[in-house]
Amino acid sequence: MDSEQWRAVITAAQAGDRRALDELVAGWLPLVYNIVGRALNGHADVDDVVQETMLRAVGNLGSLRDPDSFRSWLVAIAMRQIRDRARRKTPDRLEEAPASDFADLTVLRLQLEGQRREVAEAVRWLDDEDRRLLSLWWLEVAGELTRRELAAAVGITRQHAAVRVQRMKERLETSRGIVRALDGACPGLREVTGRWDGRPDSVWRKRLARHIRGCGYCGDTREAVVPAERLLVGIALVPLPVGFTLSLAFGGKTAVAATSAGWSKLLGALTKPAVAVTASATIVAGGAFVVTQPPDAPPPRAAVTPTATATSEPPPSAGPTSTPTSTPTSTPSPSAKRKTDPYGTVVDAVDRAPDPDARPAALPRRPESGITSTGGPRAVMQHRGDSVTLSGQGYVLVRWQISPHARPGAVVMPTWTGLKGKLFHVASGGSRRMDDPLPGAPNGYVTGMGGPDIGYAVLPPGTQQMWQNEYFYLDGTVTLNQNERGCDYGIAVSPSNRDAVVKDVNEGPADGALRYGLVRDTGTDSAPVPQYLTRSAPADPATVPQRSRV
Repeated sequence: MDSEQWRAVITAAQAGDRRALDELVAGWLPLVYNIVGRALNGHADVDDVVQETMLRAVGNLGSLRDPDSFRSWLVAIAMRQIRDRARRKTPDRLEEAPASDFADLTVLRLQLEGQRREVAEAVRWLDDEDRRLLSLWWLEVAGELTRRELAAAVGITRQHAAVRVQRMKERLETSRGIVRALDGACPGLREVTGRWDGRPDSVWRKRLARHIRGCGYCGDTREAVVPAERLLVGIALVPLPVGFTLSLAFGGKTAVAATSAGWSKLLGALTKPAVAVTASATIVAGGAFVVTQPPDAPPPRAAVTPTATATSEPPPSAGPTSTPTSTPTSTPSPSAKRKTDPYGTVVDAVDRAPDPDARPAALPRRPESGITSTGGPRAVMQHRGDSVTLSGQGYVLVRWQISPHARPGAVVMPTWTGLKGKLFHVASGGSRRMDDPLPGAPNGYVTGMGGPDIGYAVLPPGTQQMWQNEYFYLDGTVTLNQNERGCDYGIAVSPSNRDAVVKDVNEGPADGALRYGLVRDTGTDSAPVPQYLTRSAPADPATVPQRSRV
């Protein structure tokens, strides 16, 4: 949701709307879970602290004057509960092992590899105070929090926050070096760690760091060390574990305290023996319960499920893509007068290559207020796990480079996840499709998808053929994920504009290229929706189904 939609949900929840409260709790629970889980590194108290945070937020929602400050208010509550938990720790609780190592959960659920995995595992070596700060800074870098919200949650000024973050980052980099060294085979390090019990702590962090600084083997970094903030940009939230249950029960003194803030109407609804189900949360008798589903769990079935019929892409001379016919699987009653939003009902299919000399249709005009990218002006994604989050209103260029000569095989397609708003596939350019033959090349060699002498890149069944340049129009926020496994490929992602798209698609054979481009935009919500697109944020983005309905 955008800020206006969340403001409406918060206002409705404050007014006693049970469904709005359900949506509010379900929407912000992952953020709280990530803050608490990372701050406590998966300690057994994580569930209790998360529950207490959400209970206090729900119980005091009526006191929130400005809905726009909800996120910073919620984060501050979470940090206060984390600090309170630290003050309540007893000696026996200090020795208690984590219920589940959050570093491992981060690596496994987000499929982190290489230096991203190294950063997640380095968190184990930080002190409690640094972990609490890192839990917020990680989300700031990932685009989930602002620096102002981070400083407010910690209770310090932005200037002081900058100093604290810098010191924490220095200790994080030291810890990354330890993780890297422990993965090596230094005989001197094995001798140093002979009496180590395997549990990271500040004492051993200092000992190991001292060894690394004086060791030629451990200090010899065999690859460029990427700054942590660059590695964390665009990383999604760690999803809630399957079966995680949040119980916000209201009864006795808790209910009385809440009703004093004007919650009698809401609590009356919460305590009725009724069940209200949404996609990710459930309200039941005696309180609010949020129960997570597996990433591939089917959404609740609606009374009418439209099934879009895929059609082949017409050549450019025929104009923009037409809207496929939707056929309902069941007939609604005559009394049901529900307005249907056509967005998301278009399904792209395997398309045929248009004539190289056919000029593209005119590109409709759409509003352009600008696109911001967590990857900067041009994000190059070469490896599985790379991602970039795009926000705003305007055009985006995704430029392909497939390398079957480096590693042929099946292409695991990039996926669009966490969509808030709308995303359209508006045009294809770059002077050629990836399956266009290179003139004069023997044996039908193709420039993009490979050839008999180097092997081929193979697309999954039903995948629309890519062009060198693919253009999309975004009105909202979405994350593009590189899922490379099998055939080697890279994609460069950059904000663009309508003029650049028009110029690209009209650079045809007269300019020495293979073909003109293709306009797919209808100018309406019936324009094609990209394949491999979802509003959810699955733990493994590569599992997003090949479909264009959102």
